Amino acid sequence: MAEAPLDTQERDELCDLFDELGPTVPTLVAGWVAQDLAAHIVLRERDLVGGPCIVLPGPFQRFAERRRARLAEREDFTRLVARIRSGPPMGFFRIRWVRSFPNLNEFFVHHEDLRRANGCEPRSLTPAMNVALWRNVRRGGRYLSRRLHGSGLEIEWAGTYERMTVRHGEAVARLSGPPGELLLYIFGRQAVARVEITGPAEAVAAVRHTHFGM
Repeated sequence: MAEAPLDTQERDELCDLFDELGPTVPTLVAGWVAQDLAAHIVLRERDLVGGPCIVLPGPFQRFAERRRARLAEREDFTRLVARIRSGPPMGFFRIRWVRSFPNLNEFFVHHEDLRRANGCEPRSLTPAMNVALWRNVRRGGRYLSRRLHGSGLEIEWAGTYERMTVRHGEAVARLSGPPGELLLYIFGRQAVARVEITGPAEAVAAVRHTHFGM
């Protein structure tokens, strides 16, 4: 039997962890417990009005957050998790490119948001998952590092010859680590990502003080 798609694997493992830990445990997202994270995922996939507003600025994002908060308040946690576990609804989130890029990122990062906030160590990922996450780091690195100023940035898959220049500059910092840790870093989970930053002191400082992510 063929393995499930990678985004489905992450979805299922996240739901298993939701079931194991319950609705009140912390996550890495400031102010959110597991109930809030589950509501966010359901909103993103199933609220045709609020979901698209998550990635829009200002009043749109605040509108989405109000809808998420109401969903988290009124919806039973078990039902939220069941809706996530049932898979993406028909339409946009079933497009192959969406599943392999934004959806895989979404479920990997949020899986780690729950794991690492509750004392779990980094996982040993399959070769297929590492390759897919490295591809997504390459795809999203420039956008997710758009707030970096005063430094160039090179990203390297540690222990391999895989590297890319994300941003050019006179002083260039190198961000090195396994693909999953690199993805966490550029998604704004710098505090928990197991990466190494090397290069000129001013470039390293610029990277360390930059808010990465959406």
